[in-house]
Amino acid sequence: MADRLRSAGCVFAEEEARLLVEAASCPANVAAAVERRIAGYPLEQILGWAEFAGLRIELDPGVFVPRRRTELLVNEAVAALAKVQPKESPLLRARLHEGTKADDGARVHEDPVPEPVRSVSAAVVVDLCCGSGAAGTAIASRVAGLELYAADIDPAAVACARRNVARVGGEVLQGDLFDALPSAIKGQVSVLTANAPYVPTAEIATMPREARDYEPTLSLDGGADGLDLHRRVAAGAGEWLHPGGYLLIETSERQAGHTASIMASAGFKVRTVRSDELDGTVVVGRAR
Repeated sequence: MADRLRSAGCVFAEEEARLLVEAASCPANVAAAVERRIAGYPLEQILGWAEFAGLRIELDPGVFVPRRRTELLVNEAVAALAKVQPKESPLLRARLHEGTKADDGARVHEDPVPEPVRSVSAAVVVDLCCGSGAAGTAIASRVAGLELYAADIDPAAVACARRNVARVGGEVLQGDLFDALPSAIKGQVSVLTANAPYVPTAEIATMPREARDYEPTLSLDGGADGLDLHRRVAAGAGEWLHPGGYLLIETSERQAGHTASIMASAGFKVRTVRSDELDGTVVVGRAR
């Protein structure tokens, strides 16, 4: 089995073989899984999960596979949250109020507010182009008391993300970037992350088969120069962030200068963070 996987180009053939055997319920399923992997299906989609930031993220076929480099986006988001003073969240205030108000001395809602109870000044975090919800889930697993919203335009990604984000008490919404978000959090967001597509259209054909054939094109294609979504996110983020809030966009090392210029032109104070260990690049912008 490992030899067949290695011949098909799987660098870590022995490890992949072990994972496929562990995930299968019978020898026939092992054989089918090996054939899918040889055909180019991403290992994570076959297994039904991906390891990301120390977590096991559920993954469905046809959903973008979270990359290790995106752990840099998570790290920087966590660092940014330590620097911001969140504004009062009207949604959390309303929810807490609903959980305690009474009608004629009786509770309106029988169920108590779920633990942990968040304060009305909990930080609001938004994860756009969330895919499986990996980044938002990882951020919320490391910072307690967040009000997390993840959004994606792809229904398959949203269905997958809802299972992951539910584990940390967040909400997943479907829609085109900011159109998916509740208006009540406008001007309340402390940190907004975006792992938006940034592969130039003409370069998709040169990507590994498992990406170009088995991941949705809309999760890869960033337009002619790869920066179309970066322009839209940077242009719209300002009205959603509170003063001093952060916008973080994953990009490539080659495109980082352009992404930084886009964010600076949108009014952000920017810096670029590079991790050779993770092979990740993130542009961090702070709202003025």
